[in-house]
Amino acid sequence: MANKNYYDVLGVNKNASDDEIKKAYRTLAKKYHPDLNPGNAEAAEKLKEVNEAYSVLSDKTKRQNYDTYGNENGPQGFGGAGGFSGFGGSGFGGFSSDFGDFGDIFSNIFGSAFGGRSSSRRTRTAQQTQGADIQVKMKLTFAEAAFGCRKSVNLTRTETCTYCNGSGAKNGTEISTCSRCKGTGTIRQTQNTLFGQVVSESVCPDCHGTGKMVKEKCPHCGGSGTTRQNRTIELNIPGGVDNDQVLTLRGQGEAGKNGGPNGDMQILIQIEPHKLLKREGYDVYVDVPISFTEALLGAKVKIPGINETLELTIPELTQSGTILTVKGKGIKVLNKNSYGDLYAKIIIELPKSLDRSSKQLVQELNDNISKNQYARKKSFNDKL
Repeated sequence: MANKNYYDVLGVNKNASDDEIKKAYRTLAKKYHPDLNPGNAEAAEKLKEVNEAYSVLSDKTKRQNYDTYGNENGPQGFGGAGGFSGFGGSGFGGFSSDFGDFGDIFSNIFGSAFGGRSSSRRTRTAQQTQGADIQVKMKLTFAEAAFGCRKSVNLTRTETCTYCNGSGAKNGTEISTCSRCKGTGTIRQTQNTLFGQVVSESVCPDCHGTGKMVKEKCPHCGGSGTTRQNRTIELNIPGGVDNDQVLTLRGQGEAGKNGGPNGDMQILIQIEPHKLLKREGYDVYVDVPISFTEALLGAKVKIPGINETLELTIPELTQSGTILTVKGKGIKVLNKNSYGDLYAKIIIELPKSLDRSSKQLVQELNDNISKNQYARKKSFNDKL
């Protein structure tokens, strides 16, 4: 996507805030989501562009390089770094090198979601074809998304035949250049029309675009060069991923044809909601109901953390709506060793009913409290 403006792709201006960029990304990621656009290649490509743009603009260092030099890698060059697209940095920690290279993201759900690719990668020669992408939904609990986890993905995909290394020929048998297309994989046809000669190219019917002829087919793949295999891939999901985020695992899709590159695996993150906590960015929020006596006298109450129970100290004479902060008890910041905060909003709850003796005690309490203690009520009455 070298010729496209990342800001234009997300529909924001160059001075857009991080929140504006994130909001635009999530809107577009949903718009071009594979579930809403089944089989729509154009939507999948749009999603890849959106994810690539977000992977750069959501990272402060990459964005500064892009704004200054026109490239996220800065002045030293335009080389891409491996990793889940959308997270920035040099890579996506925890993924084994056995599983291939991780590209740019919501890249790429699903590409990232989907990371952009140059046309040269999709078709390196006339014969080579890139494999299809695989799209996988991954459900995470609130805590798994907050702190990261290890997950398994089980799938069946097309892989290069290990017995013939994708050649389609039985080991040791002869492979020759196709005499009809001279190894190009295509044939040219010239037709005379009213407007002159028209030259067209088509896949060679003899070698089916491979440019080679196999004397004896591989018995394991039947000469196709690929086989269907069931695989379980272990992934380390980093803490801080968000709902509807698309991750791309480079080269883990369907095998390419005729020596073409593999497709990608695009993983759509879906996070189960917490029973009590609400997430906003890397911070979490919770409403904490307390009795009016706890508000008056102060108390220690139990509140939910992401994966633990916390004790919160309520100061005496706490007003309803007061927000108390618990530092460092929020979501892990993606690719950083820091955490958001937990914000507890105090909600004072009154009893549903009082018996006669309780009412008398409350009345005595009210009589003993100076009216000047109610500053907001006094100000209201004075203005009235």
